[in-house]
Amino acid sequence: MHLENISLNHFKNYTGLELSFPKSVNCIVGANGSGKTNLLDAIHYLSLTKSAFNPVDTQNIQHGEDFFVVRGGFRVDNRQHVVQCSLRQKQKKVIKLNQKPYEKISEHIGKFPLVLINPHDTDIIREGAEGRRKFFDSIISQINPAYLADLIHYNHGLKQRNSLLKQFAKAGSTDLDLLTPYNHILIDLGHKIHLERRGFTESFVPIFQKHYQNLSGNGEQTAVHYTSDLDHADFDIRFRNNLQKDLALNRTGLGIHKDDYVFKIGDYPLKRFGSQGQQKSFVIALKLAQYDIVKEAKGSKPLLLLDDIFDKLD
Repeated sequence: MHLENISLNHFKNYTGLELSFPKSVNCIVGANGSGKTNLLDAIHYLSLTKSAFNPVDTQNIQHGEDFFVVRGGFRVDNRQHVVQCSLRQKQKKVIKLNQKPYEKISEHIGKFPLVLINPHDTDIIREGAEGRRKFFDSIISQINPAYLADLIHYNHGLKQRNSLLKQFAKAGSTDLDLLTPYNHILIDLGHKIHLERRGFTESFVPIFQKHYQNLSGNGEQTAVHYTSDLDHADFDIRFRNNLQKDLALNRTGLGIHKDDYVFKIGDYPLKRFGSQGQQKSFVIALKLAQYDIVKEAKGSKPLLLLDDIFDKLD
């Protein structure tokens, strides 16, 4: 797969830009603030339909304008495909492949896979569990569309169940029959997602460890442990018995939406005891393992974007 060209209109700091990329390593140079990272983010949009840095799509429109358009030409197996991502203020984002809009934007994920390595990646280590779940979910989603569909369905069910819990608290009464279908969704899909995450982690970790050893060269032992409420055999019973706590907190307290991945060097949590250099090497190894996994699953190399990769390395 090869990104042959890209054009930007009113995207971030770009009023207009057209670039072609030769089929080799491409280096983007320029002064600080000139828009190098913004260009990489535009490529990220073409692959994953969203910004890598700002989840609010409208904030990626150039100041003073009311729309942006990002368009790119990909060559895959000697066939060209044109991807266009556009957004206008107060309207829905539109993703088109070869001029045909998707009914569901999620259908685009995985068609043009991408791996981005940037200085903010260490947030995966330092911040909360949500970022770690998103990282691994993004990998699995690029290689398994059924997983992404299940995850979207699960998150919708979770949102609806939490909304009902808030309504019950406000009304001072509970209708268990209304919760039943969402309980089934969260339990049944939760087991499917849990199984996929566990199996993926088992295949991912050896590849990651190989890359970390190549980067560090010092024999440090590393580990990635996947933890979940669903590790307990009695999860279904615990989920239903947790209703009173859920009602008190107005949210669902158990499930795969609480999963986490624990990163370790030796016997110690990387988040608390790892140096900046160790954390950076760890996260680069995570991303290189992502590259290998996606390459193997898709049968072709994903796009690899490197943004200031040597920042904070020892």
